[in-house]
Amino acid sequence: MEHSLTLDIIEKNRRSNFYYSFLMLPKPKREAINIVYAWCRIADDIVDDEGSIPVKRMRLLEWAREFELGLTAGSQYPIVNRLALIITRFNIPLHHFMELIKGMEMDLVKNRYETFDDLKVYCYRVASTVGLICTEIFGYKHEEAKVYGENLGIALQLTNILRDVATDAKKGRIYLPLRDMDFYGYSEEELFAGKYNVKFKRMMAFQAERARGYFADAIKHLSPDDRHLFIAALIMQEIYFRLLQDIEKADYNIFARRIKVSTATKLLITIRVWWQNRA
Repeated sequence: MEHSLTLDIIEKNRRSNFYYSFLMLPKPKREAINIVYAWCRIADDIVDDEGSIPVKRMRLLEWAREFELGLTAGSQYPIVNRLALIITRFNIPLHHFMELIKGMEMDLVKNRYETFDDLKVYCYRVASTVGLICTEIFGYKHEEAKVYGENLGIALQLTNILRDVATDAKKGRIYLPLRDMDFYGYSEEELFAGKYNVKFKRMMAFQAERARGYFADAIKHLSPDDRHLFIAALIMQEIYFRLLQDIEKADYNIFARRIKVSTATKLLITIRVWWQNRA
């Protein structure tokens, strides 16, 4: 079971935007990030799998309980026990993992966000926490690196939300703040019907500008002294910023096709960012 689970996660990793950034990490840090990613991926799959909300919530809470057991090497899953060793080695605060579980749980009990402040809590829990965990694994000289990790996580999650508006709508989920939709006169009914119009484009442009703001604010907090330690994060940042640009270039028509960055472009970004920021 553990072997097939790990292989499945590795394959999903290869298909993700994170895979290319992980390639440039030193082996110990790469292995640590991969274990963290695997743990997060399993929690995410619990939420996205078929099944009733009560059953998925129970499974998620069981996964959180396994995390607690793993801290004393008592989990039935070797991957969880290995995660505990990584937490100790890199001195990662435990509350980041618990906040992440809370974020996953939000997807089971909440499918609308009234304001951006509400959405930001979700973004922090499911994305900033991962950025803060990775920050500890990367290592840093300046505490401001944590602000970089937190804001980059929000920027990445907002970009994901823009890319997946149509996909999420098919699942009955709306991550776009309802007040923003109301402000631009774009209704839930139009979203579920896949209506692509001027109101939608203006509303999406506003969301894209917000994401750009978090990308810009993130990089302000990454010291030149720390950039070579954060090459993996900088690669992720560039790939997702390119994704945001591609969404803008498509005039926000995410209903026509799922916008993604090509493999060739990801590889070019990886090489360029590594070359510019190598020690």
